[in-house]
Amino acid sequence: MKLKMWWLSNLIWLLIFGVLSFILMTRRIDGSGAVQTPKTRVVSLIVLAVFFIVVAIIQLVILIFVKRKR
Repeated sequence: MKLKMWWLSNLIWLLIFGVLSFILMTRRIDGSGAVQTPKTRVVSLIVLAVFFIVVAIIQLVILIFVKRKR
C-alpha cells in the first residue's frame, strides 16, 4: 500500500511540474511586470527543474526506506 502512495505522489509531482512548465513557457509577462524573453523563460524553467530534482532525490530516499521495510 505504501508503494502505491509513493507512485501516486510521484504522479502528482509530475503533473504539477508539467502544468508549471507550461505556464512558465507561455506567459508573456511575469509577476513583477517584466517582459519574458526566451532567455528568462529558460532560466525560470531551470530554477523549476532544480527544485523538482531536489524533490525527486527526496522521493528516491523515501523509496529506499519503503522498500527496506518490506
